Amino acid sequence: MSAASVIPLQPMLFNPQAQVCADCGVRRFSLFGVLDREALDSIHVHIADIRLQPGQSLYSAQAVGSAAYTVRSGIVRLERSSERGERRILRLAGRSDMLGLEAMLGQTYAADAVACTEVSICRMPRTLVDELSRGRPEVLMDLMKRWQRALDDADEWLTELCSGPARHRMLRLLLKLSEYAEDGRVWLPARVEMGAMLDMTVETASRLVSQLKREGVLDTPDQRHAVIHMDALMAALRDEQGG
Repeated sequence: MSAASVIPLQPMLFNPQAQVCADCGVRRFSLFGVLDREALDSIHVHIADIRLQPGQSLYSAQAVGSAAYTVRSGIVRLERSSERGERRILRLAGRSDMLGLEAMLGQTYAADAVACTEVSICRMPRTLVDELSRGRPEVLMDLMKRWQRALDDADEWLTELCSGPARHRMLRLLLKLSEYAEDGRVWLPARVEMGAMLDMTVETASRLVSQLKREGVLDTPDQRHAVIHMDALMAALRDEQGG
């Protein structure tokens, strides 16, 4: 047989769940990105693919956590309500971000997780993560990195989006939203959601959005989407920072 007619054999995955994970478009960015094919083939627990519509809840604060979640597409907000019923949005999570890590320690969920857009999410039971972690230090290391990333995001949200002049907070929010752009557009929170994110009134949020539209920082093709002009946004941020 000539060399040209030899067909190389490719490694096959016979576990249906392993094949789903291997074919996933965000696997290399997710917790399972550190697993080789042999490790993937050891997965025998079904990883549910959850689809949510805007406004639907993924889980609620204080609920007993039994799973963590990886966002495959869309945006999820993490929020809490005070005893007086005031809602605060703590941070956003997008493609490849992991949610509900507190469940890995057997804790209750720390916040409500609610879909902002149409969302696709993988549910990973705690028992599966525990099983994969045994004998695989790379899984535990990646899990710790993701935990640190979530803490960093929360710190950034607190320092950059919840303090300082209102205009600066709005500009930083637009910069954050640009990380989740798809087809040149970003999801645009409603003004009441902006108020809950940035600790400002709905009127202030509305005024700032209108002002930034006039300045050419963003366009709004519809009520829930925006096109952000990054050069204008970065120039506005530099002006806010004094040059």
